Amino acid sequence: MAKVVLVTGGTGLVGRGIQHAVDQDKRDGEKWIFLSSKDCDLKNMEETKRLFEAHKPTHVIHLAAMVGGLFSNLRQNAEFFRVNMLINDCVMRCCYEFKVEKLVSCLSTCIFPDKTTYPIDETMVHSGPPHSSNFGYAYAKRMIDVQNQAYNQQYGCQFTSVIPTNIFGPHDNYNLEDSHVIPALIHKCYNAKKSGSAVSVYGSGTPLRQFIYSHDLGRLMVWTLREYSETDPIILSVGEEDEVSIKAVAEAVAGAMGVDELKFDSTKSDGQFKKTADNGKLRRYLPDFKFTPFEQAIKESCDWFAENYETARK
Repeated sequence: MAKVVLVTGGTGLVGRGIQHAVDQDKRDGEKWIFLSSKDCDLKNMEETKRLFEAHKPTHVIHLAAMVGGLFSNLRQNAEFFRVNMLINDCVMRCCYEFKVEKLVSCLSTCIFPDKTTYPIDETMVHSGPPHSSNFGYAYAKRMIDVQNQAYNQQYGCQFTSVIPTNIFGPHDNYNLEDSHVIPALIHKCYNAKKSGSAVSVYGSGTPLRQFIYSHDLGRLMVWTLREYSETDPIILSVGEEDEVSIKAVAEAVAGAMGVDELKFDSTKSDGQFKKTADNGKLRRYLPDFKFTPFEQAIKESCDWFAENYETARK
C-alpha cells in the first residue's frame, strides 16, 4: 500500500528542508503532502478531522507550532503554552483515530532543564524545569513526549519525536521582532549593506549554540520517518565539537553578506549561555552521516535571502 505522508507546518523552515530532502531521494509508493497554516486551523478538532478525512494519511510529520524568538517568548508564555497544547492534541488524537501508522513530531532543545549538566541527552528531557524565558513553549513541547509514551502504552501507537538543535536555512522567518538569531542577523546585515551602517547584535556574543542546517535536518527527519522505530525521542544535531559562539555566527553572516562592522549590545538578554546536546544516539544509528559545513550553509542561507528578499517571510 502506498504511503501518504502528511507534513503539518510543511511550508516553513523545516518543512522546506524536508521537501528538499524528499526531492533528492524520491521513493516509489510515497506521496508527500506539505500543508501550510492556511490549509487548516489545527487548534480546531473538527477542522483537523476534516483534514485527515480528506487526505487519509498513513504517516504524519508534525511540525506545526506557534514559534518565536527569545523576546516574543518572554512576552507571551501563556499563549505559547495554550496554542501549542491545542495544536498537538488535535493532531495526535486524529493520528490515533485515523489509524496513522507512524507520527514523528518536532521538539526543541529549549525543552531541556535550565539547570543541568552538559552535554544534555534524550534521557534528561523531564529532569528539571526549563529556562524561565520560554517555559510556556517548552512545557507544551515536553508534553508531546508524554503523549507519545501514553498513546504507545494505551493504544500501541507508533508515535515518536525528534529534538533538533538551532535550525537555520532558506525559507526561515526573518521578522526582526520575533525571529531566531541567524535569520535576524541575515536580515540586519542585508539592511546594513544597503544603508552602509553598522549591525547591532543583541547580547554579548558569548553564548554557545549548535546549529543545524535545514537541508541536513530534512534528510534526518525523512530517515526518522522511514527507519527510526523507538518511541523515545532522538536528538538531531551536529556534534559538541561543532558548537559556535553567537559572535562567530555574527561574523560568519557579516562575512557572507559583505558587512564590515558589528556592534554587540550587551544591554539585551543573552538567554541561556549554552545548551550543548549530545548526538551520540544519532551517531550510533548513522555513524557516517555528513553535515553541511557551517560556513557553506551560512553562505547558502544568506544567498537565498538576498535572492528572495521580496517574498521572504519578514
